[in-house]
Amino acid sequence: MTAFPPPRAVLLDLGNVLAFHDNGLLFRRLGARAGLAPDEAERRLMGAGWTAANRGELDGEGIREDVCRALGVSLPADEFFSLWNCHFTLHRAVLPRVERLVRQVRVVLLSNTNVLHVQYLKPLLPVLERFHALVLSCEVGSVKPEPAIYREALARAGCEAHEAAFFDDIPEYVAAADALGIRGRLFTTAPAFEAQLTELGL
Repeated sequence: MTAFPPPRAVLLDLGNVLAFHDNGLLFRRLGARAGLAPDEAERRLMGAGWTAANRGELDGEGIREDVCRALGVSLPADEFFSLWNCHFTLHRAVLPRVERLVRQVRVVLLSNTNVLHVQYLKPLLPVLERFHALVLSCEVGSVKPEPAIYREALARAGCEAHEAAFFDDIPEYVAAADALGIRGRLFTTAPAFEAQLTELGL
C-alpha cells in the first residue's frame, strides 16, 4: 500500500532513460575527425556553446558551425549530423514499460537537449507520439535543474507538483524536482524503474 495516491503524471528524462548516450564515444569520434585527443575535444565542447544549444539559442546549422569552430575542423552537414548523434542507442529494456505507462497516466518528456538530437531521436522513439507533452529545453529556453523547466512540465501535465513523479539519471536534477515538491526518483535500470513505479502505485 502506498503512502500517497499514485501520481497523476510521470515526467521522464530522455538521455540514459529512453536512450543511452555515450558522451565518451561522441568525444572520441569528433576528436578523431578533428585530429584531437578525446579529452581535448571534450574540453573544447563542454562550454557556452553546449549550453546555448540546449537552451535553443543555436539552430542546427548554428550547432554545426559552433562545434566545427571549437574543434578547428570543417564538417559538411550530413557528416556532422551522423557524428553528432553517433553516441545514442535505444534503451530497449525500458521501452515496453513506458508503452504501458502512457496508458496509465499522463507522461511528459522533460529533457535537456538540442534540436539535432531531437531530430535524430524522435523517429526512433515512436512512443513519444503518445506522450502527453514534450518539454524540451531547446524549445522552452530553460534547462534542468532550473525550476522554470519543471514548472513548465507540470503546467503541460495539468497537475500540481505533489501529483507528479520525475525520473532522471542525474542526482542533481532529481534533487531539484524534490525541492519543488515533485516525487523525484533516480533512474538506474529498467528493473529498478519497474520497482519504483510499483512503489508509486503504478
